[in-house]
Amino acid sequence: MATYVPKNHASITSAGGTPLEEQDNRRLQQMGKKPVLKRNFGIVSIFGFSCTLLGTWEGLLGTFIRPLQNGGPGGTVYAFIFAWVGTAAIFVVLSELTSMAPTAGGQYHWAAMLAPIRYQKFLSYISGWWAVLGWQTALASCAFMTGTMIQGAAILGNSLYKSLSWQGTLIVWATLLCALLVNLLGGKLLPRIESVLLVVHILGFFSIMIPLTCLSDHKPKEEVFLRFLNSGGFSTQGLSWFVGMTSCAFGFAGGDAAVHMSEEVANASRIIPHALILSIVLNGCLGFGMLIAVLFCAGDLEDALNSPTGYPFMEIFYKATRSLPGSLFMCSILIIIYCCSLMGLLAAASRQLWSFSRDRGVPGWRWWSQVSSFQELPVQSIILTVVVSAMLALINIGSSVALDAIVSMAVSALYLSYLMVSILLLYRRVRGDISLYNHSGDDVVNVPGAKLAWGPFQCQGVWGIAINAFAVVYIMIVVFFSFWPSEMHPSVESMNWSVLGTGGSSFLAIGYYFARARHIYTGPIREL
Repeated sequence: MATYVPKNHASITSAGGTPLEEQDNRRLQQMGKKPVLKRNFGIVSIFGFSCTLLGTWEGLLGTFIRPLQNGGPGGTVYAFIFAWVGTAAIFVVLSELTSMAPTAGGQYHWAAMLAPIRYQKFLSYISGWWAVLGWQTALASCAFMTGTMIQGAAILGNSLYKSLSWQGTLIVWATLLCALLVNLLGGKLLPRIESVLLVVHILGFFSIMIPLTCLSDHKPKEEVFLRFLNSGGFSTQGLSWFVGMTSCAFGFAGGDAAVHMSEEVANASRIIPHALILSIVLNGCLGFGMLIAVLFCAGDLEDALNSPTGYPFMEIFYKATRSLPGSLFMCSILIIIYCCSLMGLLAAASRQLWSFSRDRGVPGWRWWSQVSSFQELPVQSIILTVVVSAMLALINIGSSVALDAIVSMAVSALYLSYLMVSILLLYRRVRGDISLYNHSGDDVVNVPGAKLAWGPFQCQGVWGIAINAFAVVYIMIVVFFSFWPSEMHPSVESMNWSVLGTGGSSFLAIGYYFARARHIYTGPIREL
């Protein structure tokens, strides 16, 4: 593997732009990558991007049914707190890594950078495939949930409407088309939308929570904090709680979204860690507030869980407000945010695919790694990502349950990529072979095989090791239970097939590695 580190940094030409852009591009060139994407994102827009893609309170409402069935109200509260703390630890690790090496590749670049030389190529390759799989299925999951939410709102508004699976697929395609058009327009449109969406993300929270809490009857606190359910029939309440907990983890999934936009962010090594930490603080607070409000105002949980809309929160809104127009308005806020978040999800997923293709990690890499000189965007990767999600939406016509497993695949694949880099970083920091950050930034280049140094963001000493170790343990728990079905003795229809999807995809990726990729994939390529 090439490990060339330039000795004369001044000799590396800048891609031009403002002094800050020149500094960012020079650092990217030091890591061997050509600056080919326009840096349109600033602190506000990338913070909005990270917050809205994380979308904790929105994601929690969309996957509310599983922690209620396995855990109950009390279990859901404590599962959320556990997921919040665990995700915060992951975000600290991701912030440290992106501060060290802010590239669109993210996990697979860091794996190659941190792994022992003997295992660099393979560990980097499998990390890249998990990240690609996770982001492709995350986009498909969000699009599917958006489509079924629209159908659920139609059922809520008109009890005579009979939703059909093929209609859901068409709605998914329509939402993907909107996201595609916004991404292809390029320029400053997406950053501006993300800035506006940040405001909608916050105001939408209050627009739902205020009428919900003011108009509904409230349960006693014992019903919220001390009532546990085990609807899946598991042997212990604790086991049931862990199974339901993974849906709370899904509410925090996608923390590396901003990382894959690194080459489009000004001052990325500082701005992205700040955006990640602020987003987990803000989303955690909003998510916890919405969770407590919904649980206190839920009314009869059995009615909510058996809602014909398929989404308990819609029934809760209707029973709380006792107004069909009011509940539909509240649902529409959530649906609009879901539709808009697809734009950012598509951007993150396509950048991950483009970066991995740039380093020859996927079949057809020559085509998917191209960047349009006119739009300064990876157009082919954007289109392929939409096509993949559109094809996955066809599964809904045959079985909506089968497509539900795509959500679990998104969680397991993304968290597996986090697990790889978290373990490797813990290994390197325990060994103490990462140098302190040098503010000049001119003596260390964080590339595979070279000397490593912390970036501007670092959690030092014992606290850094403890947070890193806790992140590893938490990720292992989430990945393990993301493969479990929602009941102890599942039928073919209720089985969680994500273990087959994630395992099968990993097996195919490894097969491609030994058949072809090991001859052409060498880890992050030094283009300069």
